[in-house]
Amino acid sequence: MKHLFNYKWYLKDGYPAKNIAKNNYNVFGTFICGGGSTMGYKLAGFNHLGGVEIDPPIADIYKTNHNPKHLYNLDIRDFNKLENLPSELYDLDILDGSPPCSTFSMAGSREKAWGKEKVFREGQKMQSLDDLVFVYCDTIIKLQPKVFLLENVKGIIQGNAKLYSKQIVDKMTKAGYNVQVFCLNAASMGVPQKRERVFFIGHKKEYNLPKLKLEFNELSIKMDFLESNNELNKDGKLYSDWLKRKQGDKNFGDICLRTEGVQKSFGRVLLSKNDYAPTIVSGNQYIYFDKFVEASKNDYCQIGTYPLDYNFKNIEPKYLIGMSVQPVMTAQIANQIKIQWLDKI
Repeated sequence: MKHLFNYKWYLKDGYPAKNIAKNNYNVFGTFICGGGSTMGYKLAGFNHLGGVEIDPPIADIYKTNHNPKHLYNLDIRDFNKLENLPSELYDLDILDGSPPCSTFSMAGSREKAWGKEKVFREGQKMQSLDDLVFVYCDTIIKLQPKVFLLENVKGIIQGNAKLYSKQIVDKMTKAGYNVQVFCLNAASMGVPQKRERVFFIGHKKEYNLPKLKLEFNELSIKMDFLESNNELNKDGKLYSDWLKRKQGDKNFGDICLRTEGVQKSFGRVLLSKNDYAPTIVSGNQYIYFDKFVEASKNDYCQIGTYPLDYNFKNIEPKYLIGMSVQPVMTAQIANQIKIQWLDKI
């Protein structure tokens, strides 16, 4: 089965993706990171104008790879205070944003971190992250795009965080938008990774558009592309633990729990060509199940649907890819927004 957007691709081949026509719809991004969403919109034929990114080294990488028309290396709070922005930013077809989501992750501290300021890696400045979803809502209200998209982790619709979701919908409904909330799995969209993300997608009420339907049924892709030759040192406990692996083990934590009765090493993840990729996390180590080697940059790029010729400069690929929405995931959603909504306005 052919996929609408390929997970293995190159920047040098240009945009849009093969068999996708270029359109005249303009997009602007916030929390743009390395440009995962940016590349997705471009693959889907959109004109991406640039965006807002707080972290200087990440903004520099973004500029190198995407050559944006407008790039603001600012805290989104400061961007919202700017006056005399280019007129085309007030006439957007889509405004996109993925506010940092570590405080909503089910694997994080969640409620304990809500409302507290600390220095996060995103920007290396003192700030709280849980209120950024509402700061981004203020950006939407300021720029008044035809359509907005707000992406976050699944945890934002679980447990006590559901209150945040309700407040997002209420705020944007009062601001004149019809809002829908989707929980989508990248594995159904031509991404070789099982990763669920939540998308708040809204359009101005004045357009009276039908409800958006996002149903993707592309065949799941297993990691048969794994190709690393990054051999690991076989002297030590890591190798002896790896030798004890069994089918079904997802990480070294499974091995240690079974063989030692100890809960540890869950951050050392096993990758198998016969399985689907997990979410990439910068602090984890990814080791092949079938041979004692560590995953390569190309492995991470294909898992995250990043182009193989992306210039990461001095940033760890795992970090940037793990922080990004997969380009193919964004491309699939953007293509449906175009077909179902924008083409009807």
